[in-house]
This record gives sequence, structure tokens and C-alpha cells, in this order.
Amino acid sequence: MARSAHAYLRGSTVHFYQWLHSQRGRTLPHGPNVWICGDCHVGNLGPIADRHGRIDIHIRDLDQSVIGNPVHDLVRLALSLATAVRGSDLPGVTTAHMLEAMMRGYEASFEEAPAGMPKRPPQVQACMRDAVERTWKHLAHARVSNTRPSLPLGRHFWPLSRAESAAIEAFCATPALQRLVSALQGRAADARVAMLDSAFWVKGCSSLGLLRYAVLLSVGEADERDYCLIDVKEAVRAAAPRGAHVHMPRDNAHRVLEGARQLSPTLGKRMMATRFLDHGVFVRELLPQDLKLELDTLNRQEAMAAADYLARVLGIAHARQMDEGTRKNWLADLRLNRSRTLDAPSWLWTSVVQLIGRHEEGYLEHCRRYMYALGKAQ
Repeated sequence: MARSAHAYLRGSTVHFYQWLHSQRGRTLPHGPNVWICGDCHVGNLGPIADRHGRIDIHIRDLDQSVIGNPVHDLVRLALSLATAVRGSDLPGVTTAHMLEAMMRGYEASFEEAPAGMPKRPPQVQACMRDAVERTWKHLAHARVSNTRPSLPLGRHFWPLSRAESAAIEAFCATPALQRLVSALQGRAADARVAMLDSAFWVKGCSSLGLLRYAVLLSVGEADERDYCLIDVKEAVRAAAPRGAHVHMPRDNAHRVLEGARQLSPTLGKRMMATRFLDHGVFVRELLPQDLKLELDTLNRQEAMAAADYLARVLGIAHARQMDEGTRKNWLADLRLNRSRTLDAPSWLWTSVVQLIGRHEEGYLEHCRRYMYALGKAQ
């Protein structure tokens, strides 16, 4: 998290909501209660492949998904984009134009006859191109040791305890996992599934302190054998606030699964929820085409195009859950509170300005603590 301000943003979801609800002045509007991502930063969007191999840009991380206020996704995405703009050393006026473009894209998803998606921005198009070209060998090179059917123990993969190994072997023999693995196009429903290796997975910020496992499987017989990598991740209570008087699955793994089905059906159809060692976990096969979107270096035009495009992806995920009347009313609410100098709601601009300050303060303090801890360790 100390590597960059944007890396810190990705790992500070709890702080984000604490900061958001401690803002001075204006309060956020209350949108209709729908399933929201809850952690909608740029890195949580990207190419996702469906069970038939078709690829498109979707929300790709639903750990924080709840039924709540869609404004929270808007502010989180706006802060993420503003951080990317600052990281590209662009002037502050670009942030203002970027927020305007973002709102235009989001609002377009709620119009009575929404237009199709615009041309993909260069960074998004490059990520899509990489996703289309990736094969199992690319995934194996990144996650598995030189395409060998084993997980290389070391920095990212740790050995399991006997209890963990036994539980994973039992899980791999269940009909539920068989159905999940055989759901992809080209795999027979009765294909033989065998576990080759498993390990504790030390992964990103959202996994800190949680159970997470990588499981390497073979599918089919020796002459037509396929390999797949399964991600088993513990689900915990979301930091994102839920709406009042809403009904969601009480089990956190089933909450994440339902959030995925509503917001990213392509991904939700590739997931399952279960219990593992008395913890709720959600499970999915990692496909080579599933990539994280990165906005490293932007110019003004690229920043605006990326904001418009990604906001449309988010808007479509929200809009599909609303009836026509709700979409119309929500669109009317979004178009309020404009000023003569900014074609974006004043509450969004105020939130981003204040949150950038709190975020920068938190990031520098985190770096100071990290430097101190590293010095003591040495």
C-alpha cells in the first residue's frame, strides 16, 4: 500500500467510508437502494470472460457489494479517477473536466433510449487486447511455475496445514465444484476433476488477514486434459453501508455471490458460495482473460474518455436493477445541484476535494509508519 497513492486508495476501503461520513457541509443524496460494488475504484473494473469465452469490461471485485446508495460507487470511482489524474501530473482543471465526463457517462446509462458504448479509451482497449490474447500459458506463467502442474511455494504461495489440505481435498470432490469447473464451454459435464496442488495464497490488499487459497485442478483425461486455477476467498462483513430496511443474504459469501449476479452477471455465473473450515467463502475459476485495469499515465483527453467509459459500465450495472420510473427519477436527481462553472453535481466535487485531502494525509502517515516498521525489522 505504500508503493503509490493509488495502491493505498485500493487498500483503504474502511477509511474511505469513515472519511466520507465525516465530511463537513453538504450531505450526499440518497439514491434508490440497489446492489452496489461498494469498492468501485479503477482497479476493480476490467475485462471479464464469460463461460463461452466472450470478453467485456465489467466490475470484477464484489467483496464489498451490498444493497445501498449508488452514490457511494460514484464517489469512490471519482476519487480513484482523480487520484489517477494527480498521479499523471495533470492540472487541477483536468479533474474538473474528468468529473463532468464521468457524470455524462453515468447519466447516459439511465436515459430512456441509452446510446451504445462509446469507443474504448486507449488504456481500456489495450487491456482488452491483452485479455483477448491471453491463454492458459500466460496465466500459468504468472501464477504457476513454468506451466508445471504445481504451485511454487515462496512469497505468494505458502504451505497448508493438515486440516487445510484435508478440507480442500474434500471440497474438490464435491458435486458443486464439479459443476462450477465443467460449466465452461468445451468441458464435459462428467469430466474427471482431480486436484494437483493447493496453497495458501498471499495476495492483494483486500485479502489481508483473511483465508485465501489457490487450488490447481486438472479436468478431463490424460489425452485431453485441461488445467484450471481456483480462487477460494473468505468473505467478511462489508465496510460499505447498506440501505435501511433492505434484505440481503445473512451469510457474507452468499452476499458477495448475489452482488456479483446483480452487478456483473458474467462473473456471477462463474462463482459459487460455500462453507470452508467454518468460514464463508466464495469460489471462482480464474481465467486468463480476467485482468485488472490500470490507468498509469494519462493525458487530458484520455482521462476524460476513461471517466466517461468506466462510469457507463457502472451506470449499466446500476440501471439494470431499476424499473423505468426509478431510472427516470434517479436521473432527474442526478441532474440537480449543478453550478454555472461545473457540469457535475456540487456534492460530487465537494466530496472529491475533501476526500483527496484526507486520502493524501492518510497515505503519507501510512508511509511514515511503514518506513519506521521497515527500519525496526532491519
